Amino acid sequence: MLEASCVCVLLLLFFWGLLLAAVAVSGGGGGDDKFVYSGFAGATNLTLHGAAMVTPGGLLQLTDGAAVSKGHAFHPMPLHLRGGGKEAAAAAAAVRSFSASFVFGIVPVAPGMGGHGLALVVAPSRDLSTGTASSYLGFLNSTSNGNARSHIVAVELDTIQSPEFQDMDDNHVGVDVNSLVSVNSSTAGYYDDRTGEFRNLILVSGEATQAWVDYDGDAKRIDVTLAPVGTKKPRKPLVSASADLSTVITDVAYVGFSAATGKLRTRHYVLGCSFAVDEPAPAIDMARLPGLPHASSKSKLKAALAIALPVVAGVVALATVACVLLHVRRRYRYVELREDWEIEFGAHRLSYKELSRATDGFKKKNLLGTGGFGAVFKGVLPTSGTEVAVKRVAHGSRQGMKEFVAEVATIGRLRHRNLVQLLGYCRLKDELLLAYDYMPNGSVESHLYGGGKPALSWAQRFRIIKGVASGLLYLHEEWEQVVVHRDVKASNILLDGEMNARLGDFGLARLHDRDAELRTTVVAGTFGYIAPELALTGRASPLTDVFAFGAFLLEVATGRRPVEEAMDGSSSRRFMLVDWVFEHWRNESLAEMVDPRIQGGYDVGELSLALRVGLLCSHPLASVRPGMRQVMQYLAGDAPLPELAPTTHHMGMSMLSLLQNQGFDSSIVMVSSSSSSVSLDTCLSGGR
Repeated sequence: MLEASCVCVLLLLFFWGLLLAAVAVSGGGGGDDKFVYSGFAGATNLTLHGAAMVTPGGLLQLTDGAAVSKGHAFHPMPLHLRGGGKEAAAAAAAVRSFSASFVFGIVPVAPGMGGHGLALVVAPSRDLSTGTASSYLGFLNSTSNGNARSHIVAVELDTIQSPEFQDMDDNHVGVDVNSLVSVNSSTAGYYDDRTGEFRNLILVSGEATQAWVDYDGDAKRIDVTLAPVGTKKPRKPLVSASADLSTVITDVAYVGFSAATGKLRTRHYVLGCSFAVDEPAPAIDMARLPGLPHASSKSKLKAALAIALPVVAGVVALATVACVLLHVRRRYRYVELREDWEIEFGAHRLSYKELSRATDGFKKKNLLGTGGFGAVFKGVLPTSGTEVAVKRVAHGSRQGMKEFVAEVATIGRLRHRNLVQLLGYCRLKDELLLAYDYMPNGSVESHLYGGGKPALSWAQRFRIIKGVASGLLYLHEEWEQVVVHRDVKASNILLDGEMNARLGDFGLARLHDRDAELRTTVVAGTFGYIAPELALTGRASPLTDVFAFGAFLLEVATGRRPVEEAMDGSSSRRFMLVDWVFEHWRNESLAEMVDPRIQGGYDVGELSLALRVGLLCSHPLASVRPGMRQVMQYLAGDAPLPELAPTTHHMGMSMLSLLQNQGFDSSIVMVSSSSSSVSLDTCLSGGR
């Protein structure tokens, strides 16, 4: 009996050892509240969904390079983040402190053109199948976004600017609590411990980056830190957000990753990760991490040659045939195409070779920014020495081709001091390129909202307002045809070297003869700048541009966006700038409307005039709005402004009320031009 007992004990110890060994091999070792994966080779216990998979090399691949796809991966065991995790009162206890660390890489299929991003997620379930791809990053959708019942906390690494979620740029890190409108966010980068200097990191660089997420349960604060792999964790976090997660995280919680793509194809990878409760996350063994793939034509050619070299007998013949085919392919690839619509604009064509030389082969160091339909590079034309911004439209996009044709057909023939000048274009089999004047001072938006640019004085703002008005007057009345821009907004108004305003991005513009009526069935533009009649009928006109100009004018004067989310107790409500300005106007509280960031004081008369013109232009009834020639006369003081009586704004009714009375649903999601074209803030200027 004694011998049998000893044998049983030995067998139990043996199998227990096997179990521990299996856990160690999987890389997911640790207790219920702690784990570490130094690579994912052998990690068969992960919960995977969608495009997510573990590659043979041990990478956790969340998306596979397909367009409009999503993938999720979760650690299989639930975490006990409340109390001790097993007490009866755990559900009512505060969420404990926790830390996470992970190494990730975002590899775009086309260099510099990737989206949308990936996120570390703490969720009540491992099932995020209802999440939507593209801007929802795979873990929320239009119904769950902003819903407190979602019980989701995430740290997003976002590579597309989505205005509907108030994204700051197309390369940012944000802390999300039940919503993709981040509690706080920052441009991706880190603070150098030695100098304190901020250093940018490009999320779509294809290089591995490490991230740390720390929640302090006592201070109710989330800190997020980034750094290149091999760099010690910086002392100063990149993003800090105040959030009491005790009202968010459920008693049973899971930690994992979510990633999604839109029209730009990208592969999202996690190389390793770790997590712990009430202590720092365990160190990831960097030496065991797999390498990121770098899909380039050169590496593929070397691999092909490495396979072909052993076949000594046929190497000469195969090499000769390969060289001939490659030469023919390259010649065919770079044959510039011409179509009937281009005949009239042929004088503006530039050669691909010239644009490639100007941007040093479209190298990453010259990348200014990316957007929904391509990337933009800074360059210098070799023949003239002119600084240019070259927009490279994504060749696989039908919408991108429509915008390309629209810009060539409109801005290519326009000549005005307040319009961005198109210098030339080029079209190849699979490349669409537009070359503009380079705007060194960025967009008006970057100066208004701290986008790395200095604040504007009132003299500069008033000059910008008059410059944009002059440009719109030219488009509406002074050119041979009527041009309706359809996307007048602060991010599309750029500043040249002398701070002159230049209206750009004509990808949504439409032309029509003066005796014809412009018709369209697609509502396009950016919410807050879209006139109510356009939302109702889908018909654009010069007066819809006037409405957008009015919203922009009020924005420049007050330093506030046309539409903002304002908290009302525990819920949020939509804030309309025009209502706020009109209310203060009636109360004669001019000082409370002025942007406090205006440098050097302001002219009270000019500011008052600007606000009155802005209110008149942004009136919900098109028949009340002035044309741009009248606007120019008002701004110059050559014509008296009509009185802003209460009846002008329907006895003080709010803009939202007026729209709802006309049948317009204020919750409708408009098509944002930022999601369909490259943001000109980062495209034609120095960017962030």
